[in-house]
Amino acid sequence: MDCLFCKIINRDIPADIVYEDEDVLAFNDINPQAPTHVLLVPKQHVATLNDLEEDNLPLVGRLSFAAAKLAKEYGFAEDGYRVVLNCNEKGGQTVYHIHMHLMGGRRFTWPAG
Repeated sequence: MDCLFCKIINRDIPADIVYEDEDVLAFNDINPQAPTHVLLVPKQHVATLNDLEEDNLPLVGRLSFAAAKLAKEYGFAEDGYRVVLNCNEKGGQTVYHIHMHLMGGRRFTWPAG
């Protein structure tokens, strides 16, 4: 499989890992859009949200739990933060392995910016 995030999970490619548990790996984004910008990826490969099956639904819950835990550790949980899941090209997905962006440390506006 030629998946960038699978290669990071397998330690074939280095990353600045900030969190890991049995199901999730989190690392700093190499192109941060906020003072803190972490990517959270499930260790199980699922290409897009559209590809989720009932047996792997808990993956999104695990990503959310890990994001909230990191937001608390980074100290911006109470002030607020943004989490984003992109799906497919027009949704902004560039790596086809579901992942969550955790961004904090600044005020966010809507539309996203």
